[in-house]
Amino acid sequence: MTYQGVKFKTKMLGSEIPQDLRLEGLKDWCKKFHHYNLAPPYEGGSYGNLSFRLQDGQDQFIITGTKIGLKNELADDCFVRIQSCDLEKGTVYAHGMREPSSESMLHFAIYHQRKDVNAIFHGHCQKILSKASKLKITETVKEEPYGTVELVQGVLDILNDKSFLIMKEHGFISLGKNIKEAGELALQMYKKC
Repeated sequence: MTYQGVKFKTKMLGSEIPQDLRLEGLKDWCKKFHHYNLAPPYEGGSYGNLSFRLQDGQDQFIITGTKIGLKNELADDCFVRIQSCDLEKGTVYAHGMREPSSESMLHFAIYHQRKDVNAIFHGHCQKILSKASKLKITETVKEEPYGTVELVQGVLDILNDKSFLIMKEHGFISLGKNIKEAGELALQMYKKC
């Protein structure tokens, strides 16, 4: 897979850098995702994105920015606050110093549908993808291009109450009630492989 940039329109509502005590925990998990090759690097970034919901019952969240190398020491300005998304228009409304991750619409749709989910970690790991059927991990019906409404819909079609799933020929999503739970679930699945 070659990263080709964000495929939606971003409407920046402000340039304020996200501030939240949980950012330090998210930065630690970014490093772990790099260490275990759950978000492999490409020139200028990493294949993967991590986010957490800001407040119970609301769909706003903080996510890694696009073209972020998860192996790097990440400053707060590497993250973006998503206020909302318009899936029909393919528009993401955000605050921050850079464009949000290419899977921001996917994270928004999951937070909107699953009020029990407060953290979403998306990674790319060939070991996990190759063992998905053996481990009986639910998988989307077909491959869809990253960052698209079609991919979002494919995930929503199978999401139900699952905490870990595969996007066919793409990557995995690990969901949790908090950052630690989403990260530990991803590591458990990796170790099973």
